[in-house]
Amino acid sequence: MPQLVDIEKAGVPLVVIIYEDQDECFNQAARLNGVPNIRRLHVSRTRDGVEEADRLIKPMFDALTHPLTEKEKESGRWEVPDERIIFEGALQEAQEFYQQAEIIPTAQNAPIAKYTDGLPIIVPTEELVEKMLKGTSHKPDELITFQTDHMFGNRIQNRQAEADRRSNRSVLMGNTGIKGDPVGFLPMRRKATVEKVATIGVMAGCKPEYLPVLLALAESGGGCGDGRGRSGFCVCGPIAKEIGMNFDINIFGPGNHANRSIGRAGELMWRNFGGNIPAVTNCGVWGNGLTNCIPENVEALPPGWKSLAEEYDFKRDESVLISVSAGGRGTEFSPGGYRALQKSGHGGIARRLGVKGIPGPHNWLEYIIPGLWAGREGGITIYMLPHMAQHLYEYGFKTKDDVYEWLYKQSFITVAEYRTHSWADVRTGGWMGREKISGQPWKELPDDYMVPAMDDPYENCIIVTGGGEESALYSGGRAPNTQPAYSIDAWR
Repeated sequence: MPQLVDIEKAGVPLVVIIYEDQDECFNQAARLNGVPNIRRLHVSRTRDGVEEADRLIKPMFDALTHPLTEKEKESGRWEVPDERIIFEGALQEAQEFYQQAEIIPTAQNAPIAKYTDGLPIIVPTEELVEKMLKGTSHKPDELITFQTDHMFGNRIQNRQAEADRRSNRSVLMGNTGIKGDPVGFLPMRRKATVEKVATIGVMAGCKPEYLPVLLALAESGGGCGDGRGRSGFCVCGPIAKEIGMNFDINIFGPGNHANRSIGRAGELMWRNFGGNIPAVTNCGVWGNGLTNCIPENVEALPPGWKSLAEEYDFKRDESVLISVSAGGRGTEFSPGGYRALQKSGHGGIARRLGVKGIPGPHNWLEYIIPGLWAGREGGITIYMLPHMAQHLYEYGFKTKDDVYEWLYKQSFITVAEYRTHSWADVRTGGWMGREKISGQPWKELPDDYMVPAMDDPYENCIIVTGGGEESALYSGGRAPNTQPAYSIDAWR
């Protein structure tokens, strides 16, 4: 969109080809970027490509060659009203007020909640918001701004060499990441204050002691993340135990007040701060379920394994928040199968790994490797129980980076296989670019040449947490694509 804005504002006609069902989303984005009358043509999702090209070629050239009209030259950024919404009246009336919904024509006339995530909330009275604000030393009218420089996603002054290697990390779209600059909440780039975050905390059922976490979550962009929504957040550091987060079984499930309400606050921020409306400002196809917030079990890390805070150049005793890819697939370990592998080398896992009859420790990650890059690219986030991490340490992975490097090496596939992946067409520049390692044009590489399915080992992420039966979860890599960590302590 920024490139389109520059061309349009220069008076050069351009036309955007877009699917009709996404027209309203594009319309909102055009208004937001100051080019409200940009020309566009609708393309079909199902019509034959040749037929579609024949249908569009004349109107496209007409749109590109006719001068802009006075109406089309109109510009100016559309500022969304962002008033303070506090209801005055009886409690039941307030409850009904905050549960309002509006009919969205582009969502097939579905009623969509105006202030909530579709679930009941606690009415944010003046008294409750004031009580929530006691959880921070920051002033109620203070804008949510970046508390540290996040241009490279970590504290670059501490480890410049490492920062250079990881320089592809960035903050959420449309933000600078520069200390002191305000956070613009996607998709509508609205601003928010500390009081507004406290109000969201009340609505989500949070306690005042959670507020520093909520403010760090807001600094990260709330539940909006990259504009499509995130799966969840992870809290690392002492504050996780201070506020009573669940470190054991069922960490993604219901029951724990802190885990659940903090995650829900992210969804409410996305709606109230970002202006998220399905089929209007957000054209995500499936959406995502209830946002989760879980803790990392720092005390259970094997010797030499860094905490998430340390991975992002904070100290081990500092509290930070990162966005994560949650859920995904679980390891298909039968009850007792994992224990049989590690204790005596028996069972199906041992047979697959070729260690039958050999006592552990064994590298259980080998069991899930065959399906990890079958049709996908990028790193993986692995949630593993403490003793599963310990077994990897005893096997020989003395640091997390050892695991990341190993996963990177396992991701190599042939060019012939890579050509069958959907995203490869994008990652290779339509096969017109050059492969990074060899420097050779993609089209000149032989079919048996091996290429990695990820750009960097650090796209992988390990989170040690949870408890119970031996199992692990894995999903997409660092979300969204190596997002930075945010200090919770800065918001105390």
